[in-house]
Amino acid sequence: MAQKRTGLGRGIGALIPTGEGERPVDVFFPSPAPTEGEQLAVVPGARLAAIAPSDIVPNPQQPRTEFREEELAELVHSVREFGVLQPIVVRERAGAQPGEPAYELIMGERRLRASTIAGLEAIPAIVRNTSDDNMLRDALLENLHRAQLNALEEASAYQQLLEDFGITQEQLAERLGRSRPQITNTLRLLKLPEPVQARVAAGVLTPGHARAILAAGAPGAMLKLSDKIVNEELSVRQAEAAAALMSGATGSKALKKPAAGAKQGQLNEIAERLGDRLNTRVTISLGQKKGSLVIDFATVADLNRILSELGDDGFR
Repeated sequence: MAQKRTGLGRGIGALIPTGEGERPVDVFFPSPAPTEGEQLAVVPGARLAAIAPSDIVPNPQQPRTEFREEELAELVHSVREFGVLQPIVVRERAGAQPGEPAYELIMGERRLRASTIAGLEAIPAIVRNTSDDNMLRDALLENLHRAQLNALEEASAYQQLLEDFGITQEQLAERLGRSRPQITNTLRLLKLPEPVQARVAAGVLTPGHARAILAAGAPGAMLKLSDKIVNEELSVRQAEAAAALMSGATGSKALKKPAAGAKQGQLNEIAERLGDRLNTRVTISLGQKKGSLVIDFATVADLNRILSELGDDGFR
């Protein structure tokens, strides 16, 4: 029987050091080669562990008591195939007797239920020794600056912080010194079919390719475009053109001369495509004599990232 993947190494689990600067290993989303960059900071009051679902009792304060069977069934299928990709959060039970569950769930009720139904022997969990939500959240956010995450790991970490800690995209962007569109575009990668996500995580496809694939629409079209990009070695621009053809954005209608009232709509579409490529908000306006192109950035570091995308040496 094949060993089930636990998903360690992805999501906020990748932000908690488990050894001397090492990240957890995951066979599906492997860690990048070690770098000499900044090491992960110790997260006060928390550690990462693999825990049996049977050793965890539900949170009696869980406000949600009903879960849609269809959604839960989809999650069960996912954890059977790939394991739990985002760690749950638990705390040790005070006064637990031998033979009784040693942990109480804090966050991740659906993941725990799905893991139990799927029969997983162990799942990744953050064991908390503090009741301060803000302290844990801020420590994890701090490590987002330090961790060498691939695009999918980063998106998964964002999503779990948004869901488990109730932080907004605006707050997340401000805390990390990034633009909100960059956060939004990164989160969109989680909408890719799993096989495409695997290619992005492995570096076979770039985040730019991934955003082009999202424009293809249906999951089947995304998979087809992913294969086309890999087999034909398409550039990001070529992938965007192929996605437009697949989604019906071009064709006979595109050959017609647009009416004057449709010009701004076309400019908005161009701005959206450019924004996707640069991972930020772009606006384009056109007047009678001149127009303007505005590219948003959050910090000097964000500006240098955008300039690098454009082939510029950057702002010093």
